[in-house]
Amino acid sequence: MPSRVRARLRAALVAAVALTATAATSGPAESRPSTRTSPFEQQVLFRADQDPGYACFRIPAIVKSKDGTLLAFAEGRVLNCGDAADIDLVLKRSTDGGRTWGPLQVVNEGNGDTHGNPAPIVDRETGRILLAETYNTGRTDSGSCSVPCDRTPHLQYSDDDGLTWSEPRDLSAQILPADWNSWYATGPVHGIQLTKGKHAGRLVFGVNTETWDGSRVTDNHAALIVSDDGGDNWRVGATDSWAISAADSTFRQKPSEVTLTERTDGTIIISGREQDGTDLGHRSQTYSRDGGDSFTGPFRDLPDLYTPQVQGATLRLGNRLLLSAPGDPDRRRTMMIRTSWNGGTTWDSVDRGKVVTTDWSGYSDMVGIDASTVGLMYEGGAVDARDEIRFARFTEGWLGPRRGPDPTTPDLAPGAPRATVLGGARVTDGVMGKAMEFDGDDAVRLPYRSRLPLGTGEFTVSLFFRYSATAGEQPFLWMGGIGSTQPQVWLRGEPANDRVRALITTREGFGTVHTSSVWAGDAHNDDAWHHLALRRGGGKLTLFVDGRAISTTDVPGSVSRNSPFGVHVGQRMDSRAFLTGAIDDVRVWNRALGDSELDAAARAGARKSSATPDTVLWLPMDQVG
Repeated sequence: MPSRVRARLRAALVAAVALTATAATSGPAESRPSTRTSPFEQQVLFRADQDPGYACFRIPAIVKSKDGTLLAFAEGRVLNCGDAADIDLVLKRSTDGGRTWGPLQVVNEGNGDTHGNPAPIVDRETGRILLAETYNTGRTDSGSCSVPCDRTPHLQYSDDDGLTWSEPRDLSAQILPADWNSWYATGPVHGIQLTKGKHAGRLVFGVNTETWDGSRVTDNHAALIVSDDGGDNWRVGATDSWAISAADSTFRQKPSEVTLTERTDGTIIISGREQDGTDLGHRSQTYSRDGGDSFTGPFRDLPDLYTPQVQGATLRLGNRLLLSAPGDPDRRRTMMIRTSWNGGTTWDSVDRGKVVTTDWSGYSDMVGIDASTVGLMYEGGAVDARDEIRFARFTEGWLGPRRGPDPTTPDLAPGAPRATVLGGARVTDGVMGKAMEFDGDDAVRLPYRSRLPLGTGEFTVSLFFRYSATAGEQPFLWMGGIGSTQPQVWLRGEPANDRVRALITTREGFGTVHTSSVWAGDAHNDDAWHHLALRRGGGKLTLFVDGRAISTTDVPGSVSRNSPFGVHVGQRMDSRAFLTGAIDDVRVWNRALGDSELDAAARAGARKSSATPDTVLWLPMDQVG
């Protein structure tokens, strides 16, 4: 055993006071139950100050052995928290369902290189625990692996419930095709063993890879790796490939870090991180109905399933599928569990997700502890998502039952479904008859449809607002993403700055970002109705407040080129600011209206009886039902 490993084990054994439910520091754990029958409890599992010899722990993965032992894997990062430095694969075991944990074990030492991306799988026929992993040459700084990256897949196994492990063997000859010659990543999340149909017993895990042509990365690939002999031999199964444009480095999809779950009908659902593709979605998804040999079709984006760009995990629990991932569409925070009641076709929206913590949070994995209890292993921290790795136990009862449908309000744009009303917004007197009032936690959210993204073209937004708030952001309308680099359009009141403001952020190609902002002095927070419009056209971005026009220079590019994407009235896209006030008659056209047309839109009683073909959305805001 290398001396560094022995030293770490000695230090870990001295320091390991078996981690009896050390509670995390924020979120729902603030109301921490103290008994073992609690519906939710959590503890810190890996952290640098309690596990000597490591600067950082990342990339959790967890499985339950045939004997019922939980095995929690992570990357132990020796020098820093970078992705490509000196990294070991480490493990902790629990024999009581995750209530207490043994000391840290080093499963695979990097010795200066990166040994990471754990993807454990349990063979329930033999009891063998297999661990797929990926190597690359390590760095001494915190930089990323140089492109092309020399990544290679390896595998090791344990036949004694994770106490000892085989020497790793290189799987490159079996599952590393010649054109997957740059990035290559196993998992990182648990793999599965199939239980249904003619492929029952097959072992399956996911990879994502890249092709390098000698000068640039040309293609992204997501694939399944399968074994029909207990892990002795492996082959590449289902594969989905997406080309990268040579002209501007854009791509439609980059499904990566895929998580697999077998449904009750034997279908495998494959859910992936969507990494900055031009499809307007937060996660991407596909299926396999032949045991992982092929996909039913290419990965498709899921626009209304809000997450940041991050790895997540899926798990079947009775008649529901669970997804663990942060719910903030901008940054890695607010870990939550969301449910699909129809096998992954649709997922609960972010407002229906069960919040685990409001802290920073990142990668995660889940394991079934028993028929109604789930273990969640996730990155979290009060300061940074990489501060520590936590383990939470929760019951199906804690998740709660299936909710009924939310109330809705009409969208009169051609072919538009009704919009969802959230938080109890109610109807009040408005400019055009009735309007909708928001009390600081309400919103209207539009389901995604292809006409909503405004792209590179001209557009006009028109609405009426009334509010009296003297502090905070007061969002009126938000279309698109959030943050400094995501394409977006928004209009809001800023009483602390005594102004009403509009902003667009655009993207050109892969990385060129532009922003243009225009505002009118006076917050107009006098609790009276005001008309607000934003027009993009003729090289200008023009804000109209009660007919007064203020213009600035437009910027090139698309306001809705890539994920994340959403349309909200009365709410910031990340749910961190809400309107206290009222909104009436929200309309968006995919052209620049003339001044006379805007004057007509601003006049009470001027509403037309039907929408025109250029109407993108039209919310009268006059009913909730």
